[in-house]
Amino acid sequence: MLRAQFVLFDGFDPLDVVAPYEVLSASGELAVELVSAEAPGVVRSGVPGLALTATAAFDPDMPGYVLVPGAAGPMDGDPDAGVETIPVLLSRFASGEAMPLMRRAFDNPDSTIVTICGGSLALAMAGLLEGRTATTHLLGVDQLGTTGANAVRARVVDDGDLISGGGVTSGLDVALYVLERDFGSRTAHAVEQLFAYERRGTTWKEDGVLQDSASGFGETA
Repeated sequence: MLRAQFVLFDGFDPLDVVAPYEVLSASGELAVELVSAEAPGVVRSGVPGLALTATAAFDPDMPGYVLVPGAAGPMDGDPDAGVETIPVLLSRFASGEAMPLMRRAFDNPDSTIVTICGGSLALAMAGLLEGRTATTHLLGVDQLGTTGANAVRARVVDDGDLISGGGVTSGLDVALYVLERDFGSRTAHAVEQLFAYERRGTTWKEDGVLQDSASGFGETA
């Protein structure tokens, strides 16, 4: 059975983890686990008083899915005064021990990277998304575009072995899309019914035709 590894880091957003974790686990198609680049153990989230336990070390060579959450915390504040803002948390993650492993995961032909919310921005800050198409939280889309990534304002973006989601609740949509794309619509529909939730938005892909609203002529994307 393929594995889905959720990479935890200090300050992660728990909703980015718990929502897609439950969706993928409910499918019965994947062995889902919480991992950390450092070592198994308790990892604090960005929500005070809430932590999750990584049960294994992150294995970038394992076939399956690597899921990267964003961070939770204030957007503004003085880092010199000890305020751990979301930009600080993502920057710390981007420069930490996980990123060399993430690079190996991108090089693994049997791996699909899935990001939720600010997870894609952290990877982009580490130089891993140059030339790739992705989305992130609305507040980070402009910054994502400055990293060399092709930033798209969409709820879910499919760039082959990289799937990314926008805001924090998009974790549900990303996980359901993964199930539909790779395991079939019946599997995704069964989980939708179980969760009483219907996937939102149109998934962006590099295909189709763009319609010129002024001229009425289309062009291939």
